[in-house]
Amino acid sequence: MIELIATAESVAQAKELVDCGVNILYIGEDEYGLRLPYSFTREEQREVIAYAHAKGAQVSAAVNAIFHNDRINQVAEYLAFLREAEVDSITLGDPGVVQVMREQDLFIPYRYDAQVMVTSSGQINFWAKRGAVGSVLAREVPFEEMKKLIPGALVPVEVLVYGATCIHQSKRNLLENYFNFIEKEEAVNKERGLFISEPKKVDSHYSIYQDRNGTHIFANNDLDLMPHLGELTAIGVSQWMLDGLFTPGENFVAIAKLFVEAREALAEGKWTEELAERLDAELHALHPANRELDSGFYSKDPNEVV
Repeated sequence: MIELIATAESVAQAKELVDCGVNILYIGEDEYGLRLPYSFTREEQREVIAYAHAKGAQVSAAVNAIFHNDRINQVAEYLAFLREAEVDSITLGDPGVVQVMREQDLFIPYRYDAQVMVTSSGQINFWAKRGAVGSVLAREVPFEEMKKLIPGALVPVEVLVYGATCIHQSKRNLLENYFNFIEKEEAVNKERGLFISEPKKVDSHYSIYQDRNGTHIFANNDLDLMPHLGELTAIGVSQWMLDGLFTPGENFVAIAKLFVEAREALAEGKWTEELAERLDAELHALHPANRELDSGFYSKDPNEVV
């Protein structure tokens, strides 16, 4: 069975996503999670978890921030809350969080997410043997490598099929430091819509913003693997991730519905090239007009990815 995982920007949107067929909601707080569309309060998290469970869906909480000593000491309190709220899983990339769970008897099933580091079944299986129930594949892994990796993984592997791709994160406040240097007061949050370009590539537009976890830079285009869902299913990819960081409101819910339709067609043996083209055209129409789409690293020759 293919599971759809999706971010949410509000309690209302989370409920809509569950109602349309999303299996796992991905939410959390900025203090502990990276690049979330919205930082949910504790009461909101309780509400989303209760609603999802009532509808037969799950919730995974983001605990994948880069923790230094001052913040790792706060993780236990959040884990205790999540256990009490009956969250289904967490997503983490810092082994320190695993250590906190073991030392303080706060274990929660976790999905391993170390961003660009998750590039082999060996690494996935290392964490599977230490309690991981899933893993988030690096966005830079081409399909030719996925064909070798997916069958050898001991746990489900999540693949991003729609949304923004982060290509760099720094804990430093790079934007704030820059504006301080040029003596200007400017907003540096996601809503500002800032981007940077390469000097010799005038058409490049890497989205950039700063938040509690530092500075984040994204690939030129957002990812769209709708035309390739049949291939992914054929090699055993069973978790599709939809990231709505830059796709707000009803449009993201509508895009999720397109992937639900694709999942049902694949399950019923009705997936065709014509259907893939139609769904992809609808996806493009719903995607933000100021952001473009492509297949990222999917079709690249593995020898070109360094």
